Order: sequence, then C-alpha cells, then structure tokens
Amino acid sequence: MDYDELEHALRDGSAAHVPREAVAGILGEIASGHRELRAVRHPLGFLCLPVVRDGERGVCVHLFGGGSAAGEPAAAGMHAHSWELLSHVLYGHVSNVPVRVTEPASAPAPGPAAGPSPGATHRVFEVHSAPDGTDELRPTERLVRSEPGPEHTSTGGETYTLAAGEFHSTVVRNGEPAATLVLGRTLPGRRDLFLGPVHGPARRTVRRLCGAEDTRRTVRAALRRVHAGHRE
Repeated sequence: MDYDELEHALRDGSAAHVPREAVAGILGEIASGHRELRAVRHPLGFLCLPVVRDGERGVCVHLFGGGSAAGEPAAAGMHAHSWELLSHVLYGHVSNVPVRVTEPASAPAPGPAAGPSPGATHRVFEVHSAPDGTDELRPTERLVRSEPGPEHTSTGGETYTLAAGEFHSTVVRNGEPAATLVLGRTLPGRRDLFLGPVHGPARRTVRRLCGAEDTRRTVRAALRRVHAGHRE
C-alpha cells in the first residue's frame, strides 16, 4: 500500500478503484493471518487498523459499528487533529459536524482552575500521546465558545478532507457499519486538541489492542462489505 499512489488516486478522483483494491488486499492479508496486525480500540469509538507508518505520514482503516466491538461512536467527541486528513469512505455513511470555536469576549484569570468567562462552553485540552497507547488530556488556559455547524455526510465511494486544527465531531448513523481509508500527514509543532468541560480535570485514556482472533473476525466482516460495495 503506497501512500503517494493512494493520495494521488483520492485527490485526482480518476482511479476510484485503487483505494478499494488496496484496502481489500491489506484486509485479506490480515484476515488470513498472513499479516500480523491487531486492531486498536480508539477512545473516540471506532477500531483503527494502522497499516502504514512512514515518518510524519500514515494510513489507517477505521471501522465503525456493525458489531466491531468499538462501542458507540463518540458523537460529542469534539476534537481537532494535529495532522491533515484525507478520508475515503469504503462503505456506509460517515458524518462530520464542523465546530466553530470562538474566544469569549471577556477572558478569565489564567489557569485551568479559573472561573468561566461569560459565554464559555468548553475548555481546550491538549492530547499528549505515549508510545504505550496512553493519551493524557491536559487542560489548557484557553476557554472557548463552540457552535456546531451543519452536518455533512459522505457515503461509500466519496472522499472528504479535514484540515489540521479544525474542530469537528464524527458520527455514523444509528451505529450502522461504516469504514474509511484515512491518510494523515502530521504538521510540525501541532498538538491534537479536545473540547472538554470548563472545569474538567486532566484525565487519561488508553488505546487498547484487540485480540488477534477478534481482529481477524472483525476484518473478515469488513472485507465482505468492501467486496460487496456496501453503501447503506
């Protein structure tokens, strides 16, 4: 699976079969056990298959719902990536809700323990990730007001982009199965961000690995949907 080839195919749109064939190939290797890869349970409610890591670039397959054991998608998980995202929907429906973030008119005294300023709805948290899969969500001094925008839904065969630093939440409707091929390019000096409660404390989440057989079983189900060109 070549990052440059996939990026060109997705941005150009002239080779729509390339992403599906590439994903089917890698999923087939995982399902058969020829490639040892275990799915990661992401805190935002989906399963992640990290298939390529190349410096600041990476390719993942994200599996939502449909018995993936990922739990309910985090509809309220308003976050911003430290990386540019190019995502191709393999099957199902994936909705993104942009979140407009503004600074309240009156700022509080510095420090996470300070009282909220008028109109503040959330505090910005920085996500500090460790190699062992632990994510520390650390509150910053920044209080903001957030307003969700209109929901945009992409379906099987469609591609969408998200800029680094763009707050949003991602949902799948009614927990129905969906999958995306995600290309990411990390930008230097950026942090993943999360919108949490105004008085929320620091906390930790852990991205846990699925078992090898659970991964293969889930991947086999996803592979069937990819082959079927599932678009519901």
